[in-house]
Amino acid sequence: MTQVLEQPVRPAPPLPYGAGRAARRRALLEWVAVHSLGVAAALFFTLPFVFVFLTSLMSDSQALSRDLVPHTWEWGNYRKVLDTPGFLTWWRNTLLYAGLGTALTVVSSVPVAYALAKFRFRGRDLSLMLVISMMMLPPQVVVIPMYLFWAKQLDLSGTLWPLIVPMAFGDAFSVFLLRQFLMTIPNEYVDAAKVDGCGDLRTLLRVVLPMAKPGIAAVALFQFFYAWNDYFGPQIYASENPGAWTLSYGLESFKGAHHTDWNLTMAATVLVMAPVILVFFFAQKAFVEGVTLTGVKG
Repeated sequence: MTQVLEQPVRPAPPLPYGAGRAARRRALLEWVAVHSLGVAAALFFTLPFVFVFLTSLMSDSQALSRDLVPHTWEWGNYRKVLDTPGFLTWWRNTLLYAGLGTALTVVSSVPVAYALAKFRFRGRDLSLMLVISMMMLPPQVVVIPMYLFWAKQLDLSGTLWPLIVPMAFGDAFSVFLLRQFLMTIPNEYVDAAKVDGCGDLRTLLRVVLPMAKPGIAAVALFQFFYAWNDYFGPQIYASENPGAWTLSYGLESFKGAHHTDWNLTMAATVLVMAPVILVFFFAQKAFVEGVTLTGVKG
């Protein structure tokens, strides 16, 4: 037998002294150069929130000064805001408006978007054009006839129902966004479900909806943010009844009553913004995925 002689592997020559530190410094500089614009943009959007939060924890006198950091952390400002008459009622009304309105929008928009994306019927393109045209229609154009209908004919002025009930009939932007997302789902899945004996409704519930969760999440978040921050609608229909005010409209009244107490005004602002920020923070992955995939196919 012939023996194979193994040649010893020579170790790599040692790096010069300080080479590792220079490589780390170079990598750090490259990271800063690549991410500097993103860091600057993040600071640009974050610093106003930090300023509002710090001001909300100042005393009455310090909030009127040029100080940026509280001398004493006045957490009791939030208790004063919550104890303001009507503030918790505004919270309840806003949750009702945003939560129920979002649920009704999603439930009513999904079937319409599914039909426009997967069904073949006469007038489908015309229906899609009508949906797009409704997106281009400014809400101020129909505000007067809508107000006359809800306030004079149905006598619902002073409530939030004129804002919630129309969401049960779909939303043009939500229908279009969902339709664009459903177009990215291959038709083979739908055809396979129908071959297995599923009807249209069962195919939608069992096959399409689980695959459309990112798109539905994006639509739900868009609608929730819109309803939570809506000021124009409550001003039109609920301004005459303080018991039906939402946070966005009640905050204006709160600011007028505490126009010199900037710490309390900032504390109320934080309490209004906090739920929206938390919802987006926990749902941003599904939101970004849904918005990104929506534009893949048109």
